[in-house]
Amino acid sequence: MAAPGLRDIPLLPGSPRRLSPRAVARGGQGPKHGQQYLKVPGPQASSQQGSADRESGPPSGGGSSRSASVINNYLDANEPVSSEARLSRMHFHDNQRKVDYVLAYHYRKRGVHPGLGSPGPSLAIVSNGETGKEPHAGGHGDIELGPLDALEEEKKEQREEFEHNLMEAGLELEKDLESKSQGSIFVRIHAPWQVLAREAEFLKIKVPTKKMYEIKSEGNIAKKFNELLQTLSSPLKPRVPEHSNNKMKNLSYPFSREKMYLYNIQDKDTFFDNATRSRIVHEILKRTACSRANNTMGINSLIANNIYEAAYPLHDGEYDSAGDDTNDRKLLYQEWARYGVFYKFQPIDLIRKYFGEKIGLYFAWLGLYTSFLIPSSVIGVIVFLYGCATIEEDIPSKEMCDQQNTFTMCPLCDKSCDYWNLSSACGTAKASHLFDNPATVFFSIFMALWATMFLENWKRLQMRLGYFWDLTGIEEEEEHSRPEYETKVREKMLKASGKSVVQKLSTNMTENEEEDDEDKLTWKDRFPGYLVNFASILFMIALTFSIVFGVIVYRITTAAALSLNKSTRSNVRVTVTATAVIINLVVILILDEIYGAVATWLTKIEVPKTEQTFEERLILKAFLLKFVNAYSPIFYVAFFKGRFVGRPGSYVYVFDGYRMEECAPGGCLMELCIQLSIIMLGKQLIQNNIFEIGVPKLKKLFRKLKDETEPGETDSAHSKHPEQWDLDYSLEPYTGLTPEYMEMIIQFGFVTLFVASFPLAPVFALLNNVIEVRLDAKKFVTELRRPDAVRTKDIGIWFDILSGIGKFSVISNAFVIAVTSDFIPRLVYQYAYSHNGTLHGFVNHTLSFFNVSQLKEGTQPENSQFDQEVQFCRFKDYREPPWAPNPYEFSKQYWAILSARLAFVIIFQNLVMFLSVLVDWMIPDIPTDISDQIKKEKGLLVDFFLKEEHEKLKLTDEPAQRSLGGGRRSTSRASSSAPSGRSQPGSIASSGSQHTNV
Repeated sequence: MAAPGLRDIPLLPGSPRRLSPRAVARGGQGPKHGQQYLKVPGPQASSQQGSADRESGPPSGGGSSRSASVINNYLDANEPVSSEARLSRMHFHDNQRKVDYVLAYHYRKRGVHPGLGSPGPSLAIVSNGETGKEPHAGGHGDIELGPLDALEEEKKEQREEFEHNLMEAGLELEKDLESKSQGSIFVRIHAPWQVLAREAEFLKIKVPTKKMYEIKSEGNIAKKFNELLQTLSSPLKPRVPEHSNNKMKNLSYPFSREKMYLYNIQDKDTFFDNATRSRIVHEILKRTACSRANNTMGINSLIANNIYEAAYPLHDGEYDSAGDDTNDRKLLYQEWARYGVFYKFQPIDLIRKYFGEKIGLYFAWLGLYTSFLIPSSVIGVIVFLYGCATIEEDIPSKEMCDQQNTFTMCPLCDKSCDYWNLSSACGTAKASHLFDNPATVFFSIFMALWATMFLENWKRLQMRLGYFWDLTGIEEEEEHSRPEYETKVREKMLKASGKSVVQKLSTNMTENEEEDDEDKLTWKDRFPGYLVNFASILFMIALTFSIVFGVIVYRITTAAALSLNKSTRSNVRVTVTATAVIINLVVILILDEIYGAVATWLTKIEVPKTEQTFEERLILKAFLLKFVNAYSPIFYVAFFKGRFVGRPGSYVYVFDGYRMEECAPGGCLMELCIQLSIIMLGKQLIQNNIFEIGVPKLKKLFRKLKDETEPGETDSAHSKHPEQWDLDYSLEPYTGLTPEYMEMIIQFGFVTLFVASFPLAPVFALLNNVIEVRLDAKKFVTELRRPDAVRTKDIGIWFDILSGIGKFSVISNAFVIAVTSDFIPRLVYQYAYSHNGTLHGFVNHTLSFFNVSQLKEGTQPENSQFDQEVQFCRFKDYREPPWAPNPYEFSKQYWAILSARLAFVIIFQNLVMFLSVLVDWMIPDIPTDISDQIKKEKGLLVDFFLKEEHEKLKLTDEPAQRSLGGGRRSTSRASSSAPSGRSQPGSIASSGSQHTNV
């Protein structure tokens, strides 16, 4: 028998939330056999609960105070309201309860039939968290709606049930009335103290206690150096309040309602900041069920099914408002999100406070990466200047530019190309020396160690931030299933049983929630998705390689076509290289966008269970595709171009009559540098200026035009003074940090993978990142809706990708130096073949002879401009001369240089790996002072607990002892010797023993 004032509500498995009584009433069915029930307060009990809520929380606004048992009341906003009632646009209409979260949806009516209680132009529904009367039960202020179509009616009923379930969970709602033919409705959500305290305890949110302690300072030398550094860097610090004092820190402990005496709760409305409040509400939204929407769980499922359009927390106000009113958003804009403060440090603590730990860690990582680019940029510039300073002293360049050395080179193409002198490539040879000199080898070693140093310092900074942000020891939060996963499981269960949705919900879903093969997706269910993923990724990689090959064919055919014309023959190589690189850049930018969409689609058909799994798989796919897309043309130039050309008289042909392209006379390193610089700079400039700035502005403009043109939407009075939720709704939705990380990771690859060929890459990356930090900051503060605060300890899978790129960069740079550059051939010649230990004669040593009479018929130059008849021409390779016993075979020098190249790769790789491991070992992951502070904090926490428990026991002992003493004076000797007289001290001892155990 149910208790008075309680109603029986069916409880569906997988949904521990309380369901709407109205939703059950619509079903028209009584309880089935075997169903579980929840007791929900009815009208009789609600008045008591409501009165208790009003005593502990702020009073309800408007008409909600008229009746204690009414759940919703219609409030006419045209009624006289005090002038200060709407001073704050962050609160309900009572100007007391803060808006912690907003749900938005678009409604549409067929027509409005005016009734007796036709509403005014601006009405609101306010929930005070109580249960009782239904909102549409009639009465003053009701409106008669036109008939909705079936879909709109179903959506409306699902929204009503979901909102009722939110109120059952303790949240308080306020929403606009649907007073127009169509429009957007905002459901404002407020979490009272009882809900905040309950959820903070459930989520184990760490909050500061009353106890503060001094952070251990460094030694005298380190302390003085730190003070000097702080003084020198004071102009670079943003002018924001210090959220984490460097000298004092509060002891933090997970919130507990039983230990409220531990915390310094001065004001319940401000004890939890806005980000924490919205995070708590978002957790409730994620786990609240809606039975009418196929028993879906959470707001994400409802948004996916278009029941709601958006769900977001509010910004703290306007960032560009006039006046002295300051809020965190305005402070972030002034001190962080403007290009004028590019020289200042980032206010990481304020970023974390406003956006949450996940976004705070991203900007901390980006800031550390940018600061680490400064020393690498300085060294890169020094290496480049060294190349400039020694260009006139480079012996091979001098020999190539010497007009007296008449090296007659073989034709670069058949028929139309003539013989040519090597001295005509003097400019290319000198330019190659800027990047192909001994300093680049040491710079490659430096950059490999730089990558290791960067990752180690990031781990240390991550631990330091985790300590100050109270992230140490946090547990992984429970992940809710994605809506798509729930849908697939439901389809599988229905297909297996052959029953309808209603039958499924009323029979099978009342069983225990043990996941077996029927109510989860197995590898057999996902196998088609895995197969499509594997085939699609292979196809995309093959497509990328095909495009690279297509550009190669373009270069070959264009070079052959330009060689036919005398006027363009001299600039063939420059023209072909420049146009091919631009084509590669355009293709990379287009494929980047396509591959991002493809990776998302492939991850969706895999149907990952949780959002974290979905994000990790999406990141891996997108990174693989974008990595291949960005670096394929560069890998071709670095390791394959000029390797499969053949030799005069036996060239390798593409199609019919088109020879494979060769490297420039100075080597392929110069072309690799051009390719890398144009792709890197173009990618950064175009993506930053067009995709990150232009596209969001265009979207915002189109959305604004659409809102202005929709009928029934405009309200002149409202448009002049829009509410904060209206302003935030017009912003772009937050879609995650994956694009931001991906852009920086690809840039990290450009900086590390081929730095031997382009020492100035860190400089351009640094210049880009100085702008990128402020660009991302401005986007988050001014153009995006406020993201949900997400608690996390690290940057996740991105660290593993960074570490992998760092290790792969050692191998790639080793091969660039060994294979692409002339460093090893010069070294071998100098110490094995040179007569005087210098590089004199190196150019002649690298050129082989060919007898022009052995050219194939029809490939000889048609109109040779050379004065005398050419008998032998030269080509760059290590082959036996025509007069040798084995003409044109690879010479001994070739095999010696090949052996030296392989030996260099092995030595370079092992040396750098050893130094990287040594650096990793020398730098501890956890800073010593932080590990000491963590140990100290644990001891202080125990002492603080003991002290607070003693204080609590004293407060309970004093009245007990006073009442015990008074009892003894008023009783007889016989009664004082009774057991009841000894019971009180025993209870005190018992309490003390419990305290000792704690």
